[in-house]
Amino acid sequence: APLADRLGMWETKAKLEDLAFPYIYPEEYKWVASQTKHRREEGEKYLERLKPIVEMELKKESVEPIKIIYRAKHLYSIWKKLVKYEMNFDRILDLVAMRIILKNNEDCYRALGVIHKLWRPMPGRIKDYIALPKPNGYRSLHTTVFGPEKKKIDFQMRTEAMDQEAESGIAAHWFYDSSGKQAKKIDDKRFTWVRQLQEWQREHAGESSSETLSALKIDFFKDRIFVLTPKGEVVDLPESATPVDFAYHVHSEIGDHMSGAKVDGKMVPFSHQLKSGNTVEILTQKNKRPTADWLDFAKTSLAKNRIRSFLRKLGLKEGTPPKKKEIFEAIITVKDRVGLLRDISSAFSNLKINITETKSGALSRDHHRIVIGFHPKKTMPDSKILMALLQIKNVESVAIKEKLKPS
Repeated sequence: APLADRLGMWETKAKLEDLAFPYIYPEEYKWVASQTKHRREEGEKYLERLKPIVEMELKKESVEPIKIIYRAKHLYSIWKKLVKYEMNFDRILDLVAMRIILKNNEDCYRALGVIHKLWRPMPGRIKDYIALPKPNGYRSLHTTVFGPEKKKIDFQMRTEAMDQEAESGIAAHWFYDSSGKQAKKIDDKRFTWVRQLQEWQREHAGESSSETLSALKIDFFKDRIFVLTPKGEVVDLPESATPVDFAYHVHSEIGDHMSGAKVDGKMVPFSHQLKSGNTVEILTQKNKRPTADWLDFAKTSLAKNRIRSFLRKLGLKEGTPPKKKEIFEAIITVKDRVGLLRDISSAFSNLKINITETKSGALSRDHHRIVIGFHPKKTMPDSKILMALLQIKNVESVAIKEKLKPS
């Protein structure tokens, strides 16, 4: 599934994930399936009512869609978003989306204008992947609007060729170009990561197969973010990447002389986690050099290897600081009751997870936020902890995050 994702084969990736989901996480699968069924049905009925309105408004502007369809989000994708959004279904805005397939790029933009004229767009949710495609080639226009009954609706506008690319990924480029004619060759810019993988293989040639696989999962097959250089070029990095990873991804000389970083025009520490859409600027000074502490901030093996390589040139034996034990935090929103903290502590104890600290604060008269610090177990996915905590009476939402180290 991660390989299909990197090749831009969205439908194949989603089907593989949903096939594996009930086998790898059976409890989570049953819970998501039961919680999602009625929400999907309600969403589809709602979009069915809106479809004639959309068709009529498009016709008024002489925009003729090839077809209008609904896209229900796949179960594993829903689960991943729930983990990210504190298990809050209300924050998943694209559970069911309306997809408008159009004849050409111009019609895609015209349709976007029609939708925004019809309903107010939600700030920060307009994504132009036609002008700025994802590194794996994905192209489409996305927007979320406030529809009737104050419900949020997710729209996607794309051409038939874009829809084919989204399903077949890299393979589609050997068959169709943007006008529907047979393509002669693949667009090299869209799949630079394939060449990066070859370079990555050379750098890891001397490592054991288990070390190589572990690094590969982080560098290429972890969830991705897409950030921008000051010139507007897209840089593809794994989720949780920092400015240190960005600097070494651009060029080792920039990484080796990095003195500071700006994200969206503001200075940030080296430990800052980047997010999709950020514009990242790296400040350099000739006299600046990497230190062993940078290994704590780097998340990709490429950055770590280049830092170690530079440190070895300075005469240091390895350059790896003593391994610090990771600390994660479970941020739990609860409705207060007697014995609740005891039940939460018992859940961690039953999972054989050591708690390092406990903090709590009032959100309102009845609601509190409890933060539990703990050392994670490498063999246990976050989903097991989430499910254990969500089973506790009066626990309303849970988020698990790594406790960031100061830079």
